[in-house]
Amino acid sequence: MAPVSRYDHDALEQQLKETIQSLYQILVQVSAYDNNNGSSSSTSISTPTHPSTLSSSRSPSSSIPGNSNSNSTSSRDVLANEIRALERSLQAVHRAASTPTPEASLPHIPPELIQYVEGGRNPDIYTREFVELVRRSNQMMRGKQQGFASFRDVLAAEMEKAMPELRDDAARVVAATSGADGGGGASAGS
Repeated sequence: MAPVSRYDHDALEQQLKETIQSLYQILVQVSAYDNNNGSSSSTSISTPTHPSTLSSSRSPSSSIPGNSNSNSTSSRDVLANEIRALERSLQAVHRAASTPTPEASLPHIPPELIQYVEGGRNPDIYTREFVELVRRSNQMMRGKQQGFASFRDVLAAEMEKAMPELRDDAARVVAATSGADGGGGASAGS
């Protein structure tokens, strides 16, 4: 499994910290919620923030009821703004998780392998069985290709004998399907 680059890890960690900070801000706003249309009753609540979130794009103190630019901001408006900020941060985390960069994406693990391991079996045995199955399937396909190539060459040779006027057409078809020149013999692709 390829390690996730440090840049992607840091960006994702920052997004998660912003989401946690939004949840904390909502917790503070809900605990200090004033149903009236005036300002919140808890204007002296100070909201601690994580040091790494102080550099985020939104100022943590802007959502504290008593610290807003206008004292007429209601608790409802502040809570609505915090919920919108939470929504944006959750969408950012979702985008980061659902559309990873190709170099940072983790390899796809087949569900059959997960079930195999959950059943208490060795994944090396699964891999060996899978390789044997693919090898067997490839051998079968190669045999079919060689059989059809041989049939094509025999059919072209018989058509040339039976209908000499079609010799050029048969040779063209054999050459177009990567057969031997002039019919007869093994195909060039095998």
